[in-house]
Amino acid sequence: MARTTHAIALSRKDRDALESLVANGNTAQKLVKRARIVLLTAEGLGVNAIMREVGVSKTSVWRWPERFVEAGVEGLLKDKSKKPGKPPLPDDVKAKVVEMAATQRPENATHWSVRMLAEANGVSHTSVQRILKQHGLKPHLTRTFKVSNDPKFAAKVKDIVGLYMSPPDKAIVLSVDEKSQIQALVPEARLRHDRTQPGLPMKKGRAGTMTHDYKRHGTTTLFAALDVKTGEVIGECLPRHRAKEFIRFLKKIDRTVQKHLDVHLIVDNYGSHKTDEVQVWLAKHPRFKLHFTPISCSWLNMVERLFAEITRQRIRRGAFASVEELETAIMQWIDARNENPEPFQWTAKASKIIRKHRRAKKALDTVEAGCK
Repeated sequence: MARTTHAIALSRKDRDALESLVANGNTAQKLVKRARIVLLTAEGLGVNAIMREVGVSKTSVWRWPERFVEAGVEGLLKDKSKKPGKPPLPDDVKAKVVEMAATQRPENATHWSVRMLAEANGVSHTSVQRILKQHGLKPHLTRTFKVSNDPKFAAKVKDIVGLYMSPPDKAIVLSVDEKSQIQALVPEARLRHDRTQPGLPMKKGRAGTMTHDYKRHGTTTLFAALDVKTGEVIGECLPRHRAKEFIRFLKKIDRTVQKHLDVHLIVDNYGSHKTDEVQVWLAKHPRFKLHFTPISCSWLNMVERLFAEITRQRIRRGAFASVEELETAIMQWIDARNENPEPFQWTAKASKIIRKHRRAKKALDTVEAGCK
């Protein structure tokens, strides 16, 4: 049996409200259609006529006059026809997902994936994604770390950070290190065009491209001394990084730095920095004083920041057909930087670094005790 629409008698107030909805350009179209259905029903139009006029289904022509009779104009503004959402996951299920992600490993894998966790707990992978996001867990990621076991960690940190933040008078503080095994690479495309393709230029939505194949043409080592105060760099490229080359670089620093200044060098614990030959040279040049970073703390040497910069700006995407070409490019980069040097600003206080190190050591000790 066919349904019929309700007979509707609109009050002046309701008619004004419905017409206002239709006339307002900011009203959602679904609300406009509902208001028009009610208005046309009140005018006595039949179901088929309203369907053609408003462009809706027969079900809609039946539904909204009924809703208006039940709840008035306010009833048209609510979508109670939507299906209720799924009930939330129980707290114990969420807790189990978190515990498994944080403390357990799957039997045949090194880490959990979202879908593996979902299968193990009988929930959807989207639920697992929400739970992990809520608790800030990322089982697919890992970070490397190394907590220094240097017994003189605190003293060395105070010494080096003190040089960074309060350099001594009548002295220069240089952060010194070697960036070894820098490869002179040239893409095959520059040598054998018949075997590779030229890179595509960058455009909107696509990064520039370059072929992955290349030729190696030897390596070099960059010795660099970064003036902590001014940002200027003393650099030299040498074939290796033995004590012999380190002494040669010390001689270059000695020639470059004004003779009346003491020279404080911040260096890491690489073996060539502590050889007898180096000690003999230092004894003959008493204005040089070496300050060693704690073991496994190369990050404390500010020149590492310089190495990251030159790698990103000049080396990583470079193409060098020979070691000489590579070394020329490196020294040109250093010369250009020295024309307008900018020092790096050290901001971490020694006390903060030491507290963080103590917390890390304590956490490791707790884990090690639990594993015994």
